[in-house]
Amino acid sequence: MSAGRALTVVVTGGSGPSGIAAARSLHEAGHTVFTVGSDAKRIEAAAAEAGGGVAPLVCDLASPAEVASLHAAIGRQAGRIDGVIHLVGGWRGAAGITDQSDEDWDFLARGAITTVRNVTREFYDDLAASDTGRFAMVSSTAVSSPTAATASYVAAKAAAEAWTLAVADGFRRDQSGSGGPGSTGGPGEQHSAATILVVKALVDARMRAKSPERKFPGFTDVEELAAAAVGLFTSPAAELNGRRLLLSR
Repeated sequence: MSAGRALTVVVTGGSGPSGIAAARSLHEAGHTVFTVGSDAKRIEAAAAEAGGGVAPLVCDLASPAEVASLHAAIGRQAGRIDGVIHLVGGWRGAAGITDQSDEDWDFLARGAITTVRNVTREFYDDLAASDTGRFAMVSSTAVSSPTAATASYVAAKAAAEAWTLAVADGFRRDQSGSGGPGSTGGPGEQHSAATILVVKALVDARMRAKSPERKFPGFTDVEELAAAAVGLFTSPAAELNGRRLLLSR
């Protein structure tokens, strides 16, 4: 965490269990947290569950205009943004290749790719300028072992990963003295990072209570994901930038 200045972190896709856990943990770590969802009632309830002081905001992250308005609103309230934890999810599967539907692809591409593009393009300059700039998205172990049944899902996740690695390259170039928002004009220490948090699947307390007989092998608890998100801000950027961090057991 940057000495002498509280960090401002945005949790996108904040309405679900992982968003609630991440917002709570980031706030408890001393950060100013804005949590973002597409439905007003759900994101307000999620912010309340995350704890007092977490601010809920409504945005369709697939809309460039709405993301621009979101960025401006947070900027007016908090100034520069230091981190974005991107937790927008979604799952569609099929029996095989031939029944991978266009409807499912459009849904997955919108959630996995379009939202990452919009958010990183809009918040990039803030993260590059911050002395502790962090962007993280959540991906799946399935990207490394795609199956016919998961073709659309893994293709969308792989594209989002590729975009995130390109953001990492942007940070690296900007902060190596080649010019750009984060450059100081000469070689310097890396201070911004884009990272991929990789899980098999996520589990939370409600899921465990609903199915107490299940073991959830290989699943990552949302609290573990939240702890990883908090840890991004205390780990050196050079060790995080462009990395796929496996959280699945």
